[in-house]
This record gives sequence, C-alpha cells and structure tokens, in this order.
Amino acid sequence: MKQRGTFETVLETEDFEEGFRGGESSMIESVGTDERKAEGKNFREQPGLSEIKIRAGDLNVHYGTVHALKRVTMDIPKQRVTALIGPSGCGKSTFLRTLNRMNDTIPNIRITGEVVIDGVDIYRPDINVVSLRRLIGMVFQKSNPFPKSVFDNVAYGLRLHGIRDFGILEERAEASLRRAALWDEVKDRLTKSAMELSGGQQQRLCIARALAVNPEIILMDEPASALDPISTAKIEELLHELKKNFTIVIVTHNMQQAARVSDYTAYFYLGELIEFGETNKIFTAPEKKETEDYITGRFG
Repeated sequence: MKQRGTFETVLETEDFEEGFRGGESSMIESVGTDERKAEGKNFREQPGLSEIKIRAGDLNVHYGTVHALKRVTMDIPKQRVTALIGPSGCGKSTFLRTLNRMNDTIPNIRITGEVVIDGVDIYRPDINVVSLRRLIGMVFQKSNPFPKSVFDNVAYGLRLHGIRDFGILEERAEASLRRAALWDEVKDRLTKSAMELSGGQQQRLCIARALAVNPEIILMDEPASALDPISTAKIEELLHELKKNFTIVIVTHNMQQAARVSDYTAYFYLGELIEFGETNKIFTAPEKKETEDYITGRFG
C-alpha cells in the first residue's frame, strides 16, 4: 500500500479503488514549493511553512445578505490541536465547516477567499468533495451513532468506500476503536446496538468511525459539551493521543477546556478573527484587549 502522510496522496488505491472506480483517480494534484508560496502570498508565515497543514486566506462567508465570516486569515499547524473560541454566533462553527466544505449545501451561501491544505486550494472547481471529506473527519456536538451494531458503525465508512473483505474490516475496526480508547469497553459488544452505549461511549464511537477511513484532519464541533465530566475527561485525554498522528481543530465554548487540550487558540467575534496564537500566550498575555476581556470573563 502506498504510504500516507501528505494530502496530495488522497486515495489509498489498494483499499479504496473499488469505491472510487469510475470517478477521479485522484482528487488533487501535487503542488510544488514555488506554487505553494505563490498561492500563500497572502498568508502569515506563522508558525512556519513546513509545519502548516491548513491555511485560510481572506476567507469570507455570506449567508444571503449576512456576512458571517469576514476576511479570516489563519495558519493551522499540523499534528496540533487548534481551538476555536468565542461567543455564540461569532463564526467559529462556520469557519470549521469551511474546512471540509460542509457549507456547500446551504442555500444562498457565498464563499470567497482560500482554504489551502498542503498547498492545495480545496475550493478549486475540480476538487472531488467526497474524497476530500474522507481525508477530513468530522465529529459533531451531539453524538450521532447509526442505529446499527457497534462494529457496523465503525465499518460504515470503509464499506462506503468499497472495502468488502471482512478480515480487513475487522482489522481496521479494532484499530480505530483502540485509537478512540473504546476497544476494551466494547470488544465483547461489537454485535450489540450502538444505541445501547453511554453518551460518552457513543461520542468515542463516532470518533472511531471517523478514524476508520484514515483521515489526516479531524474537525470537532463541541464534542464534549453534552457529556458528563468523566466522559469529557476521556475525550480530552484522547485528543492528546490523537494529535500525535492527526491535525485537530476543535470548537469549544469551554475556555478551560481550550486551555487544557489545545496548542493554539483562535478567538472569533462577530465573524472576525480577533486573535490567533499559542494557547499559553492567548490565555496569559493576549495582544488584543478584546481577547483579554473575553478570556477573563468581562465579556461574553
């Protein structure tokens, strides 16, 4: 099997060939260093070109006449946790959804600017969005397991992409459940309904389902907001393990959680990116007064 590691690889053809047969063999083409620099001329060089996984440049989102996201420019480093914080309606979830083009299906939406992943603009007209979303997993606020068995939940995406060999399905399902720190709790319940799991277990099952198709990026929209403190702690501990192999972007209303789990933090307000930087600096010595007011509870 071709080794993963860059976004340009896109498809592991031996595993996913059947699922994508008849479509594009590759979603995106390799982009050279000079072309990357040209595409990224409007981007800040922080925290370093070689460490950047996602680059947003002058990104705007309009819902009809509502300007929901305004000229957002940000570099998101690879294999780190980046937290998006801010009051309700500030644009952080809108920004998160631009990273895997989930906003595309919303009526009357208009998106301008760039989202560049490993040097490739994902809003190019020739991008295969289905393949894109295999590389960018999504975990939502409310756990959403399918009304199927635990095993079938994890194997769902693999089957969708053409894997039928039960041995491969078993291997990938176990590996994903282990990565999601759930295997020991469900290994004797794989044929039971996922709806019988606790809320925290269901959320970790959804994470395992996202991991099964080998994404490079994981987006999380308040993944622990509906969980009890013990389940929340397990999710947070899991994030520290997952960032060794994945780039993670998480939306959270819980500033303490952002401080605990993230390496970088972005503060949004009224659709604008107010400040972005290392989490320790954002929480101890922010550059903007607006950020300090929000962090210290004087606002929001």
